[in-house]
Amino acid sequence: MSINKVILVGHVGADPEVRYLEKGVCVARLRMATTERGYTATNGSEVPERTEWHSVVLWRGLAEIAEKYVRKGTQIYIEGKLRTSQWNDQNGVAHSRTEIVADSMELLGTRRTDTPAQQ
Repeated sequence: MSINKVILVGHVGADPEVRYLEKGVCVARLRMATTERGYTATNGSEVPERTEWHSVVLWRGLAEIAEKYVRKGTQIYIEGKLRTSQWNDQNGVAHSRTEIVADSMELLGTRRTDTPAQQ
């Protein structure tokens, strides 16, 4: 038996990129940040906070919800699976990409903003 499951809670880094494919199938891509807090180790050394960026792909109904409600700064919960793809470009250079293909998404809290007037 094997399991390919990812759970993320973080903030969206930019508005989702949404496209409609043949037969009206909606797909959305977004970048999401998760941050681990910094801390002081037992030996007194400081470990700084660390932010990871994740590429998330949403299909059909989830993509349509993202199109309507998700914006830069929105905090979301994602459950999905890792998917890695590899290809060679026109010059023969190898590329790879690892994405989270979302099975479910929940909107959490409110959107982050930079100015108090927008809150």
